[in-house]
Amino acid sequence: MNNAWEGTIEMPVSDRSIKPRSTGLTMVIDKGMGIHRLEDLIRSASEYIDIIKLTFGTSAFYEKEFLKEKNAIITSADIDVMPGGTFFEIAIWQNKFKKYLNRAKELGFSAIEISDGTIEMDLETRKNAITMACDCGFKVITEVGKKDPKEAIPLSQVHQLIEEDLSNGSVKVIIEAREAGKGVGIFDAEGKIKDDEVEGIIAGVENLNDIMWEAPIKNQQQALIIRCGTNVNLGNIPPDEILALEALRQGVRGDTLKRAYLDNKDWSI
Repeated sequence: MNNAWEGTIEMPVSDRSIKPRSTGLTMVIDKGMGIHRLEDLIRSASEYIDIIKLTFGTSAFYEKEFLKEKNAIITSADIDVMPGGTFFEIAIWQNKFKKYLNRAKELGFSAIEISDGTIEMDLETRKNAITMACDCGFKVITEVGKKDPKEAIPLSQVHQLIEEDLSNGSVKVIIEAREAGKGVGIFDAEGKIKDDEVEGIIAGVENLNDIMWEAPIKNQQQALIIRCGTNVNLGNIPPDEILALEALRQGVRGDTLKRAYLDNKDWSI
């Protein structure tokens, strides 16, 4: 990529991963972008987007050929695209998962999200769903956690699901926080990060890069970058916030520039 400031300004944070990458993934939440907005997003920010999720069951409302065109635009930019986990849960509930996979392939999706944020799903069903999706050639990304905070699962179960999902073929495991990022998982009702929850999850994970944190709000992104590094995997990022997030990652936003500056005040000119 020919950066507009290349040769003039160096990024204060120098170890940002580049595409194709397996660390520092950014997953965009798409609630209904049209083709023109999508094309603008890809032209301006494709180097910093790794996955686009057509969230919830929103992909059910697209005309078939339109959805195929949209997915083709996304994948041609080396970005994975997947339906939301809620839609997967409906397919499981209605016993139509095989049909779901076949139609997802026909429509041009390259990844599948597997979750049980709303429904109940036993471990065997979860394992079989991951295996079936992998066998169909999809990149599988699973999610751990419930959407209703009253149904929060124990930390020991979170660790068990992460370990089993990865061993069964998932490439990343998302920590549930919903699209609002408030009152669920590692965030309190105001969207502030609960450090003890984060540390509890991290303590039981062998490789931190296996985790993707849903973090739609700037203060959440900043806290996770500071705790886990510039190449932390972050999800549920609104389309308009991609470059702002990348600025946080690379230290060209005041919140993370300060840290980079203090680490290297004597930058040679």
